[in-house]
Amino acid sequence: MSFWNLIWIYFIISSLQPVIQRQMLAASRRRTLALISRTRDVTVITLIHRQETIAFLGIPLVRHIDIDDAQSVLRAIRETPPGRGIEIILHTPGGLVLAASQIAQALADHDGRTTAVVPHYAMSGGTLIALAADEIVLDRHCALGPVDPQLGQYPAASLVEVSRLPGDHDDQTLILADVGRKALRQVEVVVTGLLERHMETPRAEELARVLSTGVWTHDHPLMAADLEKLGLPVRIGVPEEERRLMELYPQPRGRDEAVEYAAWRRFPVPVRRDVSSPRSRR
Repeated sequence: MSFWNLIWIYFIISSLQPVIQRQMLAASRRRTLALISRTRDVTVITLIHRQETIAFLGIPLVRHIDIDDAQSVLRAIRETPPGRGIEIILHTPGGLVLAASQIAQALADHDGRTTAVVPHYAMSGGTLIALAADEIVLDRHCALGPVDPQLGQYPAASLVEVSRLPGDHDDQTLILADVGRKALRQVEVVVTGLLERHMETPRAEELARVLSTGVWTHDHPLMAADLEKLGLPVRIGVPEEERRLMELYPQPRGRDEAVEYAAWRRFPVPVRRDVSSPRSRR
């Protein structure tokens, strides 16, 4: 075999390797999801944006909840028979209010017990979906967040506050403030409807106002202790199967490991790399 033939074989194998790895990863995810479904006797739905920020030709691309996600999740909920439970696994920075509201309402209307599992975080629209579940399962330091709407790069609540400051305001500021007021009211109504399933209406309205009207910054983490104080149906302790599932949603290639750790025992154990990177699973 000539040297050039070896070069061509090398390039062919190199080009096929990522495809094979993706197929093996997808097969592992399907097996894990089937195990969870069989163990819990539920329909398992994942909404995982593990690759929160990736880049294409140097241009950042952000994964978030969109209409395609809503269409797929609604189909999964619709195809789940009445009386059968649903477990939705959430790992997302949020996304479109429309898409998250559709998913949340469909989950709330399902005839069967629903559980939202949050292995690490579910912010903004992810929190809105979690509020629709009968129970939210997360670890003590996992986080949900406020659900106040954002208009472009600005919080709707901030646009409203700016319009109330003394002085003249241009037409664009006044228009954005008007849209912001409507967006705040719309989200507050949706959240109130979801929370009324767990608490009395006055308490649901009060909590909806806190979560949806910009009391905190949009990225403020609400951890398990905070959620318990707010009266949400929280259970602490993400099952091991769901933890293992997250390892099957790695960050894209090209991201170097940022975290390494070792746990010394009487018999030393090897250093374990951050499982979020494909290079760590050698």
